Parts: sequence; structure tokens; C-alpha cells
Amino acid sequence: MNVLQVLAASAIVIFVIARQLRGEPLRGKRLILLPAVLAVIGLTSLGKGGRHLTTADLACLVISAVLAAGIGTAQGALLRLEPRDGVLWARMPVYGLWLWLALVASRVVMTVVAMALHAPVAGSSAPLLMLLGLNRLGQAAVVTPRALASGVPFAPEKDGRPFDVRGALAGLLGGSGDTPAPDAERPAPYPRPTASYDRSAHELLRDRGRRGPR
Repeated sequence: MNVLQVLAASAIVIFVIARQLRGEPLRGKRLILLPAVLAVIGLTSLGKGGRHLTTADLACLVISAVLAAGIGTAQGALLRLEPRDGVLWARMPVYGLWLWLALVASRVVMTVVAMALHAPVAGSSAPLLMLLGLNRLGQAAVVTPRALASGVPFAPEKDGRPFDVRGALAGLLGGSGDTPAPDAERPAPYPRPTASYDRSAHELLRDRGRRGPR
């Protein structure tokens, strides 16, 4: 067991719990990007140190990921959103600690199951950061639509600039968006007849009418 990974995961959990119970401005980067980065870092660390994933490892990791993300969605539904000073705030009620306890308990149970199935990677501390990131992404999957539907803007980031939540979601989901590129060429519309063109055509028809048929 990697002590640093356990300490890092524990510190993140304590930090997040403390902020959620106290309440904090809802910022897009902390809600979406940071959990995604955490999950990617945790995923890439699974194969480090000469570890090889077995079939039992993969099965246990998939079950653990589903449990972590599922608990995250429940946390997202429980999170209270409210406007303060023109921006959106989020706060977790005290009884939301039961969901954190469920997350820890699920990890303990899956560790025991993984060791019994001879899945050393799934039973080690290696998946902790990945599972924590997936848990936070599960919460974001519920909180983000709620926040956007509320009509209250996200709090600005630390640098004072707003965060494009819809653009970040499109990037994570691989969407290209509907906004065309600024330098994209657009087909020119058919030109409308000018006043001089209309007048010349009218005069030509009038002259022909005066001359009569030949």
C-alpha cells in the first residue's frame, strides 16, 4: 500500500467535506475540470510500478468505479444550491456525511473482495485517486444541469474571469459545438437587383412597346 496515495486521498476528502459543510461559491473549474484531472491522474497511475491488470482487477475496478460515481450522483442531488451576492453557492447538509461514509465503506468492501479474488491492483491503494475523481465527476453530472437551469451564474474563478461551463462540457464530451469559426467562409447570398438595374430593364421594355412588333 502506497502511504502517499492514501494520505493524498484522505487530505482531498477532508478538504472537500470541510468546504461542502461550510458552503462555498460554485466554480466551474473546481466542479468539472479538477475531478476530471484527478480521475485521469489516478487512471494513468494504475499501471505504474510494474503493475499488471488482470481480469479480476478490471472487474473489481469497474464495480468500484460504478459505486463511486453512483454515490457521487447521490451527493450531487443532495447538494443545496442557492444564490448569494449574484452568484451560485453550494452547501452539503450534515446528513450528507452518510454518503461519504458509504463511499469509504464501499472502498473497504471492494478491497476485501479484490484481495479474495487475487486482484492485487484493485485491492491496493492505486485506484484511490481515480475513484475519488469519478466520485466528484458523478456529483458534477448532477450539479451542473441543476446550476445551469437555475439561471444564476457560476462564481468567477480565482483570477476573476468567468468559466465557460458549456464549452468545458463540450470539450470533455468531444463535441464540436454549434459556433462556427470566426474565419470560416460563408456562402455569399444571391445579389438582389439594384435600383439602376430595375430602371434600365423598365426603360428597355417601354422602348420596345413604343416601337411595336416588327
